[in-house]
Amino acid sequence: MIALLFGSLLLLLIVGVPVTFALGLAAIATIWQGSIMPLLIVPQEMIRSVNSFPLLAIPFFILAGNLMQEGGISARLVNFSKTLVGSMTGGLAMVAIVTSAFFAAISGSGAATTAAVGAILIPAMVTQGYSKRYAAANQAASGALGVIIPPSIPLILYAISANQSVGDMFLAGVLPGALVVVSLLIYAFFHARGMQTAPGEPTSLREILVAGWKALLALAMPALILGGIYGGIVTPTEAAVVAVVYALIVGGVIYRELPLRAIPRILRTSAVTSAVVLSIIAAAGLYGRIILQLRVPSVISDFVVGAIDSPWLFIILVNLLLLLVGMFLEAAAAILIFTPILLPIALTFGFDPVHFGVIMVVNLAMGMFTPPVGLNLFIASSIARIGVPQIARGVIPFVAILLVDLLIISFLPWLSLVFTSQ
Repeated sequence: MIALLFGSLLLLLIVGVPVTFALGLAAIATIWQGSIMPLLIVPQEMIRSVNSFPLLAIPFFILAGNLMQEGGISARLVNFSKTLVGSMTGGLAMVAIVTSAFFAAISGSGAATTAAVGAILIPAMVTQGYSKRYAAANQAASGALGVIIPPSIPLILYAISANQSVGDMFLAGVLPGALVVVSLLIYAFFHARGMQTAPGEPTSLREILVAGWKALLALAMPALILGGIYGGIVTPTEAAVVAVVYALIVGGVIYRELPLRAIPRILRTSAVTSAVVLSIIAAAGLYGRIILQLRVPSVISDFVVGAIDSPWLFIILVNLLLLLVGMFLEAAAAILIFTPILLPIALTFGFDPVHFGVIMVVNLAMGMFTPPVGLNLFIASSIARIGVPQIARGVIPFVAILLVDLLIISFLPWLSLVFTSQ
């Protein structure tokens, strides 16, 4: 039955069946063939998987991100980032990275970060002499910060799957996210120097302060969201609702760049995106139930513990596995499927569950800009108007950079745990 469960999923994914249907059909085939439980369990388990109060944060963060994108917040973040790093060698590429980090701390979504920032900066980078391939690849990789830097939807999903505090998971993502930002900035500098790209005009302190003042309300949003959570004022779900209200007020009333006629379209887009994510969660919940029913975690744990005696060898193998999985499976589905399998083994080897969650999320973040299913690649491809295969060649250095970051995060647990209650 285990072979049928995993084999049918792999076959369905290979032939191009959407992830939600692949998970659901593989689960139903296993139930029907093995008679391991009544088929009535299928709708019950799918509904139970999404019947969770913390999961309400996901559609609200998605809506907040779309409202910010339309409300002029991303443009102000770009302008502020230009005053900070735009005058350096590789300044415009750095602007894309820094702005993505700011926007990631607001939206929690890699796709939203790529779309909002890329729409402004990919054309600007091409105009300044960067190749379309590099500009699109830089933005696709920078957009992945949306799932590493808190608040992050995958961090929420892992917290629910692993029965960990969402607040702790958010805190654990701070330094790893900063590490990724710094490493991408270093690469942008050396890439631009190799191109002999001229630095931008020097920026005065006054220009920085003016741009910072204009972007102050946008920059205050992460402090409002995360401060409310860590201060015990609101739960992560309530913070997501606060983010929506804040984005409506700032974009519609203060900046006046969010017209009323745009609201229905934004709501519709957010509903569709939320439905896609939640349908994956529902199908993955059913699939995960069968994994537990077949005692897959125990079988794999017994084998791994018997075959591997080094925790570091285990984490290297996990990283290779998740890197491969992330290339073919959405991060949400991968987290919900592999957390119950891998976490018990990680605990056996002495890994902290919060640290292990950060390792999983950073690893799966790479899947957002690697073919064949990297969503950021398709968004950046659409903006830059070049083919995905072209961008795929351009992301190779970025994958190498994040692999190095991933090894640092894996072997230095304090990077993830220094701010948490662990």
